[in-house]
Formats: sequence, structure tokens, C-alpha cells
Amino acid sequence: MTSIVKLFVVSLDTRSERRFDLHVTIQQLKAKLELITGIPVQNQKILLHHGDEDSQVVAQLDDDAKPLGYYGVRDFQTIKIVDTNPSTSFTGQLSDVSQVEKFELSDDAYAQRTDSVLAYKQRHKVGRFAPPSTEPTPEPTVNIPIGSRCEVESTEPGLNKRGAVRYFGQTEFAAGLWVGVEYDEPMGKNDGSLKGVQYFTCRPNYGVFVRPAKVTVGDFPVEEIDFDDEEI
Repeated sequence: MTSIVKLFVVSLDTRSERRFDLHVTIQQLKAKLELITGIPVQNQKILLHHGDEDSQVVAQLDDDAKPLGYYGVRDFQTIKIVDTNPSTSFTGQLSDVSQVEKFELSDDAYAQRTDSVLAYKQRHKVGRFAPPSTEPTPEPTVNIPIGSRCEVESTEPGLNKRGAVRYFGQTEFAAGLWVGVEYDEPMGKNDGSLKGVQYFTCRPNYGVFVRPAKVTVGDFPVEEIDFDDEEI
């Protein structure tokens, strides 16, 4: 049986999913939580809930010498960290915008400025100030064969979203060319259909539609994703 538990850590300014060893003491846990929430160890009151929206407190983790597992913690429960003395920390101040002095400028005053984005667009005839074009923009020539292996650009460092091309062409949900990809892992958003139209067929959450610029076709074998390499 694993000694690692997955918990949601919630404070006034933060929310994240974390993994903890059930053998760590509450004192050691508080030291970790200070790095996550910014709440000093001596100010922390830790409450265990079944979920974020559950107002009932299952237990209060208040014995610093006891291990985390003593409180019967289970995967995907929530621990809420309350700052008992926020005056000595920044708790709540990072999300309170009422204390920020706002700069306001009327539309007329903004239109009179010569160093604004609006003035730049007017001078260079950009955006809505550009003259209307009478010629349609040609679609770029792209070669993305159906059935070919591919990799989709990801914003997460080190994450390779690999799969197979299942559709390429125009769609009803948006203009331009789209690539329908069936991922190797359930990292998609659909089953190959969108807005009532089935473009290809795959398992739920394995399908996705992306622009051709985000797709690289090549020899991309199926890659196993190890979800256990996260920091504990």
C-alpha cells in the first residue's frame, strides 16, 4: 500500500494539488505548507475537509507530533490552511485589489493622446483603420496526411502530446484549416465531434482540434507518460 496521499491545499490566496507522505508529522507538514501558502508555521490552523465546497470539518490537524496518516487522510480530500494572525503576513493582501489606486482616463482624453496604441494604429492604418481588402487571403499549402503520426505543440515544458492525424480540412465550428488529432493519452477535449458534427471517431477526451501550425508530422512513437515523477 502506498504511503503517498494526494490532497488539495487551499488558503485565502492559493489553491493547488499536492502529494504528501502519510508519515510526515504535522510540524513537518506545516513547514511545507508555509512554502506553498506563505502562511508562517506559527500562524497555521489546518482543517481537513472532504472537498473544497464541503463546509464540514472532518478533523483539525493540531497535534504537531502526530503523523499525517493519524488523521485518516484520503486521496483528494482538502486541507484548508487558515492564517490565525494575518496582520503579521501578506495573507489576503495579494488578492485584495481594493487597496490599489486605479488610473482612469476618459475616452476623449485617450483619443487626444499621440503616444497611444490607438494613435499608432491610426497613423499606420492597422486593425480597424486598415483599408478594406478586396482579395481573399489564400490558405497556406500544408501537407498533413490522414493517419500520420504527429506531435502537438504544448505550453507545458517537457510534455509531448502525441497521437495520430484523423482529420484535416475545413470545419463548421470555425473558419480556416483545422487538424483533428486522436491523442495516445486522454489529454483531449472531445471524441472527434464538435458542436454536433462528427469529424472523426475516437474515445472521449482523446480527440482535439488544433491549427496546422501547432502540429508536427513525423516518426513519433507512442510514449508512456509517468505521472509519478512529480515532486513530493
